[in-house]
Amino acid sequence: MPKFLLSLIFICATTFMWAQDDSQQEKLEQRKAQIQQEIRDNEKMLQSVKKKEKSAVNVFLIQANKIKLKEKLINTTAKQEKLLSNDMYINQVKVNKLKKELEVLKADYAKMILKSYKSRSEQSRAMFILSSESFLQAYKRAQYLKQYTNFRKNQGLEIQSKTAQLVDYNAKLDGQRQVKKKIIAENQKEKQSLEVEKQEQQKLVNSIKKDKSKIIADTKAKQQESRKIDAKIKELIREQIRLANKRAEEERRKRIAEGKASEAEKAEASSPKSYSSDRITLTPEGKILAADFKANRGKLPWPVEKGFISLGYGDQPHPLYPTLTVHNSGVEITTEQGASARAVFEGVVSKVIALSPVNRAVFIQHGDYFTVYQNLSSVSVEQGDKVKVKQVLGKVRTSGDTGKTIIKFLIIQNTSNNNPEGWLQNR
Repeated sequence: MPKFLLSLIFICATTFMWAQDDSQQEKLEQRKAQIQQEIRDNEKMLQSVKKKEKSAVNVFLIQANKIKLKEKLINTTAKQEKLLSNDMYINQVKVNKLKKELEVLKADYAKMILKSYKSRSEQSRAMFILSSESFLQAYKRAQYLKQYTNFRKNQGLEIQSKTAQLVDYNAKLDGQRQVKKKIIAENQKEKQSLEVEKQEQQKLVNSIKKDKSKIIADTKAKQQESRKIDAKIKELIREQIRLANKRAEEERRKRIAEGKASEAEKAEASSPKSYSSDRITLTPEGKILAADFKANRGKLPWPVEKGFISLGYGDQPHPLYPTLTVHNSGVEITTEQGASARAVFEGVVSKVIALSPVNRAVFIQHGDYFTVYQNLSSVSVEQGDKVKVKQVLGKVRTSGDTGKTIIKFLIIQNTSNNNPEGWLQNR
């Protein structure tokens, strides 16, 4: 009986381990499918830009992201293969152990059957009991025969159990071998595809180098324009902070006049008040909203359904000319034509403005945080509107010159810019 129980425990533990391994494989498979979808989306954007044939740099950036995604796919597939190889090794060890245990069990069982065959007659059993010297000895002999029969039965059941386990492990190993063969083939195919992509990119880089002076001049002009827009955004936010603080002060004076204010509020109101434009005075509701927003750092949805970050936050070298520094106050996300901008968190639309003839922007306030959505061709919300997570704010503009559809997304606390990449969900 103890051996039978141990076998049962072994089966349960093995089933649990299989479930864990399957769960890990399933997660990797889901991640792989997600990356493959991103590669397909990226390819669509790449083909769209290539049709315009107006900016080789833009083609380079999208192609660079495609290469990055393919490298991620190869790494994910390699993790799958490693996990599978480890699982196969463990299963093979278990198969070898089961085979040895079965050999011993079958040999013992064969000896027992042979011995039982030689003393198979009921008469010999009866004589074995009747030849006892005392009643107690007869009782013990009867119990021995009963235990012997049960032991033989349990040993037979244990052989059946281990045989079934062996069949299951062998079947699992056969399936794993097929899956591993498929994964290795997929990985090899992706590696070959990656090499082709890199060769194409190098050709593109060589062709772009001819226009170095023009590209550098265009980049500097765009940087200058971007700095002007950044300064305008800061000015607009300061004005919004000043007005919000003015409203908060008026509400406080109203509470004082109605006799509803605290002693601290009365004391603060006794001195002349200047309305700060650098730090917002939060209402109780604003404090809750700001705390909720902060608690969702790293969990916010992207401001567009599909896309990739084509220009990160802060100072960084130009993708083609490292000596040229590019500054970005937020992140630029390249998406597909016709894409909608979405709110990343609930809040109130504090400003809707045209930053340039072709660049509309929406500002959403979340306590003392602001999210800014730039480069919209149309806007579907108005100042004062309360918005929910993923609510559509407008359409992202597609450039007629480059064929690219890019949204610039900023996160600002009071007047300090944050890196949006640290706030958005990983993709």
